[in-house]
Amino acid sequence: MIPLRTSGRRRSAVTVFAVLCALLTWCAVPVSAAPQWGPPAPPNPYLGPPGTSTMHGDAGSTDVTPLPGPGTGPHSLSAYPLVSACPTLLQGSDRLVVALCTAVAGQVPTAHLIDPAAPAAPFGRSLARVELAKGSLLGGVYAFLDNDNRLVVVDGNRQLLRLGHSKDSAGTWRLTVDSTVDLSGSVPPGDNVTGLTPDWNGNVWFATAGGVIGAVDRTGVAHARPLPAGEQVHNSISSSPAGTAVATTHALYQLSLRGNDIHLDWRRDYDRGGARNPGQLSWGTGSTPTYFGPSTGSDFVAIVDNAQPRANLRVFHTESGEEVCTVPVLTDPGGSENSPVGVGNSVYVAGTYGYPYPAVPEGAGPAGPASAPFDGGMTRVDIDPIGCHEVWSNDVRSAAVPRLSTGDGHLYTVIREGPAVATPFDGFAFAVIDPADGSIEHTSPLPGTAVNDTLQMSGLVTDTGDFWQGTVTGILRIRAE
Repeated sequence: MIPLRTSGRRRSAVTVFAVLCALLTWCAVPVSAAPQWGPPAPPNPYLGPPGTSTMHGDAGSTDVTPLPGPGTGPHSLSAYPLVSACPTLLQGSDRLVVALCTAVAGQVPTAHLIDPAAPAAPFGRSLARVELAKGSLLGGVYAFLDNDNRLVVVDGNRQLLRLGHSKDSAGTWRLTVDSTVDLSGSVPPGDNVTGLTPDWNGNVWFATAGGVIGAVDRTGVAHARPLPAGEQVHNSISSSPAGTAVATTHALYQLSLRGNDIHLDWRRDYDRGGARNPGQLSWGTGSTPTYFGPSTGSDFVAIVDNAQPRANLRVFHTESGEEVCTVPVLTDPGGSENSPVGVGNSVYVAGTYGYPYPAVPEGAGPAGPASAPFDGGMTRVDIDPIGCHEVWSNDVRSAAVPRLSTGDGHLYTVIREGPAVATPFDGFAFAVIDPADGSIEHTSPLPGTAVNDTLQMSGLVTDTGDFWQGTVTGILRIRAE
């Protein structure tokens, strides 16, 4: 909660009256009040289309799209069996989908170019594909499409690549390396880039698992600074017109590039708990920072901490780093490996405590406890005149990063079905949730069991209203019939 500010020695009666009115107004709002979307942040001019150019939709990692999805059904289902886990699904202005996947055999990162208008399985295939140098488990996962529809990614050789696509003289599609920036002078041997995003000036920011933050300016020169000893980065990073947000295993930072200097705008510690939670991939927050807000679209920035036994949503003012609120969310015990969904005054948090990841990054450390039931749960928190308050919580067992469509007013995800103690025989279903009250509006079962595990990966709403979801073996496409 934000304390009431004083002016001089006494608060004025007008100020107190205004706050009381605000409180009374908030108290009168029903729990199921429809969220107010507010204006989005201005599009980043160095990214592809809003909602489809980053894993989390946009530069601010809102997990919000302006595109309407497939709605409440009925739905048809198609599959792209790529024999790969596909966490990054992006669509450019040319309407082609670029998927960054990790092959099951050898865990080699591979970029696929897919025509969403072509039939899916059994006839669907990649138009083109290219393998990248292998890095760590999370290295090379986060990438984005730039304003020329090129995939921007850092490979395991510490090279910042821009991969374009075009047809050759024979009419065959190819993925080609259009440009390369060597980051080996900034990223130490054995380290890997885990977070990547452009800012509003065209600088490409990166963060490494080992604790280096840097930016490649528009001339191709890399600037970097180390984090304090012991701090690591295991999620992606986000940007807004005000700066770039990086969540480490200890703190949330906002930074900016000033000349050749990576400038620290502000830093805020958070409660990282006593150990890694089961269902999380590192000891610390599982959040890619989320910029959101009702006025500029990036008034605030939020993460979920790793407090135990119950995690908190932490919200800060973007410009100053001043705390807006700390609010307990999800179950007890509980935690989240997912980036919060943020739009207007509302934030949506999905729980991953106990999710059965098949592997964790090297050096993640033991979980405490070693395992736990996957209870899931989601919580909506709204910003109010004096802080924040919980609007609703549900028991939805989200198995993917939810995606909110302001185009149709639905919250889309995939849920895990089965006993609380997850098994390889659990089923999965596409779910449509009402963001006003957290109720499930519709579910469509997905075929198979473990082969279609969505492993807390992000979905994509395409410009035709289809919902694409990565799984451990490929991609599923859900379409309105």
